[in-house]
Amino acid sequence: MAIPIDHLLWMYETMYKIRYYEDKMAEAYAEGKNPVFNIGAGPVPGEMHLATGQEPAAVGICIHLKKEDTVTSPHRPHHHAIAKGVDLNRMTAEIFGKVTGLGKGKGGHMHLFDPDVKFSCGGIVGAGIPHAVGAALAAKKKGTDWVAVAFIGEGAANQGAFHESLNLASLWNLPLIIVIENNQYGISVPKSASTAVPSNNIRAAAYGAKGYYVKENDPIEMYRVSKEAVERARKGEGPSIIEIETYRYMGHFQGDPEVYRNKKEVTLLREKDPIVRMRQYLMKEHGIEEQRLAELENKAKREVDAAYQFARESDYPEPEDALMDLFV
Repeated sequence: MAIPIDHLLWMYETMYKIRYYEDKMAEAYAEGKNPVFNIGAGPVPGEMHLATGQEPAAVGICIHLKKEDTVTSPHRPHHHAIAKGVDLNRMTAEIFGKVTGLGKGKGGHMHLFDPDVKFSCGGIVGAGIPHAVGAALAAKKKGTDWVAVAFIGEGAANQGAFHESLNLASLWNLPLIIVIENNQYGISVPKSASTAVPSNNIRAAAYGAKGYYVKENDPIEMYRVSKEAVERARKGEGPSIIEIETYRYMGHFQGDPEVYRNKKEVTLLREKDPIVRMRQYLMKEHGIEEQRLAELENKAKREVDAAYQFARESDYPEPEDALMDLFV
C-alpha cells in the first residue's frame, strides 16, 4: 500500500506534537509536588496518566477519520484527543481547571469532551466502549458512513462491557472499531498474568468480527490495518478489533513508583522509540530533508506552547460556578 506523503508527514508532526505536549504536561504536573509527592498540590492536582510512547496507536487510525466520526478514550486520553483534533487551547485549560476549558474546568484530564469533533473520554475502565456502540448505532440509523472508534487498554478487554458491546455491534452489524493499546500492564499487572489469550484480536472471531494485530508499535502498519478497518466499517461490513503492541514509558500514573517492572525495561523500550523510527523512515525511504522535519517540529512546538500560555493565563472558575451546569 502506497501511503500519501502528506499522510506520513501529518502522522510524524502529530506524534511529535503529542510527545512535546505530554513532556510539558509532566513538567507542569510536577510543580508543587516535590520533594515529597503530594497528589493534591500544584497547578494540576489529582491523577495524571500520560501516553508517552503510545503515539502510533492514535495517529495510525485518526488519520483515516472524519470530523463526524466518534472517538471514545479512557483515562490516558491526550494522544487520542490531539490526533482527533480536539481544541488544544480549551483542552489544556480544562486540565489546568480553568473556566476557558472544554468543561469549564470541572472535568480535568480524564473528562475531556469536545462535541465539535465528537471526542470524549472517561476514567472508568472499559466504559467508553458502550458509548461508541451507541454512536455507531446512531450513525447506521441515520444512514451515514460515519464510524465509531473506542480506544481501550488491554486490561479493559477483560471487562464485561468489552464482550457485551462486541456482541451487540456484531449482531447489529455496526461500524465500530475497538483499538486495544497493549502497553503490557493493566496498572501494575502484566498482561500474561491477567489474560488467557496471547492477543485480544483473536477474540474477534468469537463475535464474527475482524481482528488485526500490529507488532512493535509500528505507525506504518497501524496506518495500513486501520485503513482497512475503517473502510470495512464505512461499507457496512461490521466491527473490527485492532490490538497494537505499544509501550508505556511512564508509570500507570505520574508518581507511580513502578516497583512492578525492571528499571531497565523503559531504557530498552526507548531504544525503539516510534518517533525516532518514523523520522528515520521519512528521511531514508522518502527523501524528506531534515529541515522539512524541523519545520514540522517547530510548528508543533508553537501550537503547544501557545496552548499552555492560554491555559496558564486563563481565569479559574468563580466559587459559585460549582452550582452551575448540574444534573440533579
